[in-house]
Amino acid sequence: MSFEKVAIIGLGLIGGSIGLAVRQDMPGVATSGYDADPKVRERARERQLADVIADNPAEAVEGADLVILCVPVGAMCKAAKAIAPGLKEGCVISDVGSSKRSITEALVKALPGRTIIPAHPVAGTEHSGPDAGFATLFHQRWCIVTPPEDAPEDKVAELVDFWEALGAMVETMDAAHHDRVLAVTSHIPHLIAYTIVGTASDLEEVTRSEVIKYSAGGFRDFTRIAASDPTMWRDVFLNNKDAVLEMLDVFLTDLALMREAIRAGDGEMMHDTFSRTRAIRRSIVALGQDDPRPDFGREHD
Repeated sequence: MSFEKVAIIGLGLIGGSIGLAVRQDMPGVATSGYDADPKVRERARERQLADVIADNPAEAVEGADLVILCVPVGAMCKAAKAIAPGLKEGCVISDVGSSKRSITEALVKALPGRTIIPAHPVAGTEHSGPDAGFATLFHQRWCIVTPPEDAPEDKVAELVDFWEALGAMVETMDAAHHDRVLAVTSHIPHLIAYTIVGTASDLEEVTRSEVIKYSAGGFRDFTRIAASDPTMWRDVFLNNKDAVLEMLDVFLTDLALMREAIRAGDGEMMHDTFSRTRAIRRSIVALGQDDPRPDFGREHD
């Protein structure tokens, strides 16, 4: 591994998991970390999320060959400016955000002349904070690397090697294409989950206790997604709004067609749609991207 020291800025679920994964899978690589929240830094030291937890961002990145920004999308520019004084020449600056075009623009503007190679590990849980991370989070999960056109090929290859060493499967693609793909596979599902859970809570004829008490499996899955970090997801929608709105228009058209099928009693149309989506689910399981066990692998007493 050509990166001898990795600095992690932001020590929540993803940042903490990176630190733990590097210790487990890359024992020869040194790590340093920083978080803007003093309580998070204290807990990060207790959990040893990095070899050294610094008390300021510039100190955390000193001597680092790779710096990974693990902060909300809306905080990327501020975080980049904060680390600038401590960056050494030739280091790679990357991130883990899920809106690549806006992040690329923000980092290039904040750190002109630096080697910036954004990335997005498509992994996570509904939990957040320094206690949420674990070393195997990235195993058999995709990490999408979105290098700008002028990114040095050798540095891109080194970043790919890094993520593969943490157990991830790596794909490279254009930032704009990434944003459209993730709008469909991640952003819109989260938007639907937040909305449907809010709708259920707001219904006057259904009490909150009944929503909780009688939650079926499908609704429980929505609540799991809707429990994700609200700051992170607010920033995702604000920074990937063009792709999200484009895909949302497509979804609303399909939803309207389904509404009309229900109204018209068109069982054939519904059956065909449900059969296609069932096949997609089977493909996801076949690729090892979800649990094939009944009830999504939930454990029952």
